[in-house]
Amino acid sequence: MPRDARELSGAWTRFQRHSFPTPSPDLAPFVERYWVVSWEYGEPYRQLIVPYPNVHLTFHDGGATVQGVRSGHQVRVLAGTSGVFGVAFRPGGFRPFLRAPVSTIMNRSVDASQVFPGALPDPVEVATVEDFLRSGLPERDAKVERAADVVATVIANPEITRVDALAHHLGTSVRELQRLFAEYVGIGPKWVIRRYRLHEVTERLSRGALIDWPALAAELGYADQAHFVRDFKDMFGESPTSYAERY
Repeated sequence: MPRDARELSGAWTRFQRHSFPTPSPDLAPFVERYWVVSWEYGEPYRQLIVPYPNVHLTFHDGGATVQGVRSGHQVRVLAGTSGVFGVAFRPGGFRPFLRAPVSTIMNRSVDASQVFPGALPDPVEVATVEDFLRSGLPERDAKVERAADVVATVIANPEITRVDALAHHLGTSVRELQRLFAEYVGIGPKWVIRRYRLHEVTERLSRGALIDWPALAAELGYADQAHFVRDFKDMFGESPTSYAERY
């Protein structure tokens, strides 16, 4: 379906406001950032949400929800005047709170009371949300740092397109990486690698680069162009050629 005109060329900024407060030092080992969004739409708006390897805790309309890592894009319908306060946990950073493999909530949303006992913060703002998190603050876990470091390695090294190459770069085994990601990140290392390599494709497109699609698919480690297109659509909600046409 055609993209909503209110989404394109920055038009959404007339309807939405965003801020990204940073966590306090004692919470920074677990929390990557907070995000606060408010909106005002007279007509319903389809918001495309692209996945990242982060678990989110969101506060909205007096409730709170934990959202596991999503393997594909989502579409949320925004209407009226409202807003959300979100906590984006570092890759691996939610495992100590969950006390279970993060892969058990992949592609799932659960009520926050299943993880965080006690009353929800009121009002919902950075200070009260941080007190809420501190009420159940777990011990530091070295594997949280390990998981976050591995994801950072993927981001920083665009030449890594396969899990075996990542394992070799880190001096570990594929199986060890798979166990670490299932337990702490919540989705496999292959997905994380492809997520960030595809993000680099969108950056090329936004710069107006001319793309040789079969060659690019091979560069990214795909067996053929069809698999590349499928993964791109899963992540970004449209084909790479449709995405390119908008630039």
